Amino acid sequence: MAQVKVLGLWYSPYSHRVEWALKIKGVKYEYTEENLQIKSPLLLESNPIHKKIPVLIHNGKPICESMIILEYIDETFEGPPILPKDPYDRALARFWVKFFEEKEPAVGKSFFLKGEEQEKAKEEACETLKVLDNVFKDNKKFFVGNKFGYADMAANLMGLWLGVFQEASGVELVTSEKFPNFCRWRDEYINCSQVKKYLPPRDELLAHFKTRFQTIAPVAK
Repeated sequence: MAQVKVLGLWYSPYSHRVEWALKIKGVKYEYTEENLQIKSPLLLESNPIHKKIPVLIHNGKPICESMIILEYIDETFEGPPILPKDPYDRALARFWVKFFEEKEPAVGKSFFLKGEEQEKAKEEACETLKVLDNVFKDNKKFFVGNKFGYADMAANLMGLWLGVFQEASGVELVTSEKFPNFCRWRDEYINCSQVKKYLPPRDELLAHFKTRFQTIAPVAK
């Protein structure tokens, strides 16, 4: 039997993407919770370049970066497909993944920075939210076609963690008045059956990040 291990963090959206894909495929795996302050020898050995989670270890071979891992899982294990089969839809899904990779850092900085750096990040984040609000103006539920998949899994930070960051930090970035279509999509996203059962409880995430934000100096709002 194949040996599958995941090195991750329970509160990381990137780590949860990997577990999500394995669960969808019905793959049994061993999970190891990492401490990024004291990184394990296995993590440092498995990801010597970036030294970060998540890492998938399959039969002793490590694969790094969450979306690369998702493609590996989809190609390696039987079960429901994660990436679309149609070449155009696959390209579109990868476009949205690239979009998130480029735009999400500013979203995080909107909550974890302060002063001028925070304000600049908030401006960039709002531009991203405007794009997404426009994408969902026609009550669109998924990023590619009418089926949940690869791009939607990449959107988990925007779907769940963004709201948690906002509530935990007290920094207002998203409101239904500013981004009504995005907010509608977000609410439907985290409550649909394909998402809800694979994401961590929101109240636990909220408690964790409230504690983290309490250790950060007050930020400008």
